[in-house]
This record gives sequence, structure tokens and C-alpha cells, in this order.
Amino acid sequence: MKFDVAELVEAKRQIDSTLHKLRETVKTFEAKENADRYKSQITLAKRRIQAFELSVALIEREINDPEKQS
Repeated sequence: MKFDVAELVEAKRQIDSTLHKLRETVKTFEAKENADRYKSQITLAKRRIQAFELSVALIEREINDPEKQS
């Protein structure tokens, strides 16, 4: 599948927004008095953060690939 640079930039922008929200969610859960109670939610959010960070890296690689831009 081919995507133009504008589509990639917008996808990255959306993912960056979601990443920010997920990071804030983790901070909120970890700051709770009984953080162990939220262990599964924290783990899930951290795994999603890793997946989105990987996605951003791949999108950036695609955007910066000189052969892709014409």
C-alpha cells in the first residue's frame, strides 16, 4: 500500500495525540493511592504506547525516505 506524505504526516499527528493521552493515563493510574489495583490497565496502556511509538518510527522512516518523495 502506498501513502502520500500528507497522509503519513496526518497519521503521525493523530498517533502523537493518542500517545500523549496514553502517557497521561499511565501517570494518572500510577499516581493513584492503590496503583496495584490498576496494574492491568497500566500494563495495557504501556504496551499500546510501545506499539504506537513503533508506528511513529516507521511512519517517520517512510516520510524521510528520499526515494518515496517525488
